[in-house]
Amino acid sequence: MSTINDVAKLAGVSAMTVSRVINNSGYIGRETRSRVEAAIAELAYVPNAVGRQLRSKRTKMLALVLSDIMNPFFTTIARGVEDVARAQGFSVMFCNTDESEAEEARYLLMLVQRQVDGVLLVPASTSGKSLRLLSSHHMPVVVIDRRIQSRQIDSVRSDSEAGAYTLTQHLIGLGHRRIAVLTGRRSVSTSIDRVAGYCRAMLDAGIELDDNLVRYGEYNYGEYNQVDGNRMAREVLAADPRPTAIFAANNFIAFGAMRSLRDAGFRVPEDVSIVAFDDLPVAWLSDPFMTVVDQPAYEIGRRAAELLLSRLDGTISGPGREVVLPSELIVRRSSGAPAGQSVMNPGSTAEAVSLSLA
Repeated sequence: MSTINDVAKLAGVSAMTVSRVINNSGYIGRETRSRVEAAIAELAYVPNAVGRQLRSKRTKMLALVLSDIMNPFFTTIARGVEDVARAQGFSVMFCNTDESEAEEARYLLMLVQRQVDGVLLVPASTSGKSLRLLSSHHMPVVVIDRRIQSRQIDSVRSDSEAGAYTLTQHLIGLGHRRIAVLTGRRSVSTSIDRVAGYCRAMLDAGIELDDNLVRYGEYNYGEYNQVDGNRMAREVLAADPRPTAIFAANNFIAFGAMRSLRDAGFRVPEDVSIVAFDDLPVAWLSDPFMTVVDQPAYEIGRRAAELLLSRLDGTISGPGREVVLPSELIVRRSSGAPAGQSVMNPGSTAEAVSLSLA
């Protein structure tokens, strides 16, 4: 097994220079760095990670704790995190909680025991238990996607309430008055915020709210989310009069709702319009159909990782920072005027209109 001294000898440099190249510390000329990297490759040298951790008191490991790793919104966030971490010499450990507070607590305890350098967390609820656990162990953390109350914790998200307001406003502009909203569990801040944005848009338009058209889910992830979407859509379609439009709080709920509409014989958007939060990757669809508010998932991950690493290296300090990023309304064919009505706001029905939401 090769040693650092073997690498130094082959590259014609000191062991200290090799160490600086490996740890990306101090100035190393390009030619010298190239010789050292070539020697490392030729000798298949693997640095002793345990020894480096003991010397630096760092594991060079971050943890990303997600609520649903199957959701393309979160996988795109993960890519943003990983790209930033890798560029700074950090690895990322991925954990999937399936929105379970018990799973989240188990993972976080394990991460504390393994002494990861920091955690990026999509919290399973608004209870704050997970944040208290990390704070009690002095573990740096950045909350992703969801709103928190603590001014001591960094967070990066988009504005769910503003996005929901804009989607609902779009439907109102098309002439809809009976608009249903299908959202996630009451314990998740994004579910609460999207209903709040919907309610504000309806009231601002002078439309009376109907509790029968507001549905909260039992789950908030993956295939179960689609089951929720299907069930909630069936419930609101049974209302009299039925809704002419449905606002789904994420794309998996929208999938479930679309299945319910299809099974009931409704056409989209001729009979019922449907809009949703979060777009799908272009590669998934040959013909994008859904009107959505698209959140900047990659940018959320990138900014969150940069914020955490800045805390770790001392670049920033003090109270927690809240980063709220704009989202984008993308109008497609799933939303149209109610049957038998003309469009109130013709500009709302453009095939693919993109608007930035501050």
